[in-house]
Formats: sequence, C-alpha cells, structure tokens
Amino acid sequence: MARRTIVTARQERLGAELRRLRERSGVSARDAAAAVGRDQAWLSHIEAGNAAVGAERTRALAERYGVQDPALVDALAERAAERSRGWWEKYRGRIGQGALDLAELEWHASSLRSLQIVNVPGLLQTEAYMRSLFAYVVDELRSYDFEMVVTFRMQRREVLGRDNPPTFTSLVHEAALRMRVGDRKVARDQLESLLAASERPGITIQVVPFEAEGFAGMGYSMLYAADRHGFDTVQVDQAHDSSFFHADEQLAKYRNRWSKVERAALGPRATRDFIHRIAREL
Repeated sequence: MARRTIVTARQERLGAELRRLRERSGVSARDAAAAVGRDQAWLSHIEAGNAAVGAERTRALAERYGVQDPALVDALAERAAERSRGWWEKYRGRIGQGALDLAELEWHASSLRSLQIVNVPGLLQTEAYMRSLFAYVVDELRSYDFEMVVTFRMQRREVLGRDNPPTFTSLVHEAALRMRVGDRKVARDQLESLLAASERPGITIQVVPFEAEGFAGMGYSMLYAADRHGFDTVQVDQAHDSSFFHADEQLAKYRNRWSKVERAALGPRATRDFIHRIAREL
C-alpha cells in the first residue's frame, strides 16, 4: 500500500468521515477491513487520510456500516475517486500547505461563513490591501515569493465570481474597517470594494460595531465551510499556518460562536450605511 507523502485537509476529512461512520455503526476496525479484504493497518491509514481508498471500497465500507443515505454514499465515493487537480496545485511546494488546503476548501464549498475581527476577509481584500498587509513581512519573503503570494491570494478570490459560486456571509468587526493597513487611499478603496461586494448576489456582509454590547470575541476569527454533502470544516488561522477542524463537537462549538457574534452584528442594510460613514471619514 502506497502511503501519501502529503495529506491534504480534504483527504483527511474523507478519512475522518469514514471513521465517524464506522464508530457510529459499532463495527470494529478489524471487521471493517476484513469486509473489503484488507487488514486493520490498511484501514487505519485510510481513516487518517494517509492512503487512497478508491470509490468501490468506499461504497463497500459504507454498506458494511449500514449507511442508508444514497446521496451520502455517492458523495463519499466521489471524494474517494477524485483525480482532478485544482488550480492551487500549481503552487504546491511554493505556498504553504495550509494555504493550499484553504483554497481547496473554499473551492468545494457550497457555503462559506467568515468571521474576521482585525482584517478584511481574504476573499474580499483588494490587491492593494493585500500588498500592504504582506508588506509587514516583506523582509521574510523574497521579492518573487511576495508576488507569488499576492497572485495566489488574488486567484483565491475567483471562487466568488465563478459559475455557481458558494454563498458567502461575512461578519466583520469595525476594527477591521478602521485599521489603515495601507494609506488613506488603500483604506478607502477597500471600503468601497466591500460596499460593491455587498450588492452582489450570494454575498452578505455584516459589521459588528464597537458599541455592540455583550461582544467578547476579539480572538474568534474563523472560516466555516459547508459543502452540499454536509462535510463541514472550520479553518482557523494560527501563527504560522492554518488549522482545520471537523469533529462534531468542534463544529458545534464554532456554530455556536458564529451565532453569538451574529447576534451582535448589524443587518446588511445598516452595515452598508455604516461602511459609507467610515469611508466618508477618510
């Protein structure tokens, strides 16, 4: 059995889902592996995302686990059979794995919910804003690395403009809107870009103002991605990379976190008025 040298978040998510289904069914790892003619070590690698399982064996495992939902079985088999290489693959080895996983997560999502406290959401950043943001670490990047990171980030934004894009809902704190990552022009252009985005179908932006009472979520930035098959995943920025969570209890925690912040946010129309006011102050 060939083990993967690189395990993507999407591959790990498939393995975790197969493990979850097995555990819910009460089938032991040994019995599950035997049902498809393999050993327990093989199944352990599959459930960790370290090896490919294939569509046929995925269907056989789902049958052994008593899965009665044909759509779920088809979704699992589809993931197991995937051989397509997304646009992000051309950056492999040149961009961090967490960034590649994030691009893949966004591309396959049916809905995205972004919560940002101190930065404008990545998918809504202008190029000038990105350049100003990364200028803080330019000493750590060679010039061509800098350009590649910006190009990669700009290409990520295309997910919202493609055919059949995911719905995108963003909760943004007022702090992110007032921080001048660049100069006044960069800040003003970024706010105008947010206003334009808020008018696009499928995109909702809501601001949490400083004056909102009961808000204590200063460190709560996250991206909650759902796909049409229910394989939800949460991405959280860490100091040097991204972390991805998909266990049921973790997803429930982040959904609850989102709901708390959403209750403190302005509605979409009030948000547009709010952004207009900040832009006029620049």
